[in-house]
Amino acid sequence: MIPLKDTIRSYSFPFVNWLLIAANVVVFLFESSLSQGQLNRLFFAYGLVPVSFDATDPASILTIFTSMFLHGGWLHLINNLWALYIFGDNVEDRMGSVRYLVFYLLCGAIAGLAQLLINSDQSVPGIGASGAIAGVLAAYLVLFPRARVITLVLLFFFLTFTEIPALLYLGVWFVIQLFSGLMTLGTPSNIGGIAYWAHIGGFLAGLLLVFPFARRQRAYYRWYPDEYRPW
Repeated sequence: MIPLKDTIRSYSFPFVNWLLIAANVVVFLFESSLSQGQLNRLFFAYGLVPVSFDATDPASILTIFTSMFLHGGWLHLINNLWALYIFGDNVEDRMGSVRYLVFYLLCGAIAGLAQLLINSDQSVPGIGASGAIAGVLAAYLVLFPRARVITLVLLFFFLTFTEIPALLYLGVWFVIQLFSGLMTLGTPSNIGGIAYWAHIGGFLAGLLLVFPFARRQRAYYRWYPDEYRPW
């Protein structure tokens, strides 16, 4: 299932969401200009490497945040930014730009720490925005449980468009991440792959942080038309 758009209208321009998308694209274009050796050094310098992480070293702590803006390929980049484009604007609309930026970075940081704790002996750099975006997906799930996601579904050799409740779509996504993460426990952590525990940590962080970061419901309804009811 490929998400195409959601059914919730955004009432403000998602400045920070677009800024995050642009920042990830610019960094990836810079990555594309490097040789393979230079790219590997970049990933090890600014990616999150659990086995060499030092909580007392500011440079090491900084990699928790810099790793969010690195990606391993076009498919990795597009997959992450497409989800951010679809769901992030509504979450920013509800939180406000500054709160949304802090929320995004916090979810990404907690996602990185979750992956670090589960795979503390991993020597492969962890990179990507998916942990932070998982937090955004969780916030969307809480704030807009009645929303629907228009998706492109492949049924054998046929393509069809259908509306799926966001609660179902995002809920199934999290269950898949959780099941996949549990399946990786006990497997060698010195090889690359999907950072499922970063997705799980980011999603759970989003579920908890959405409440203090979202605007109060009463103020939100005062600013927007009465017919708009995300709750």
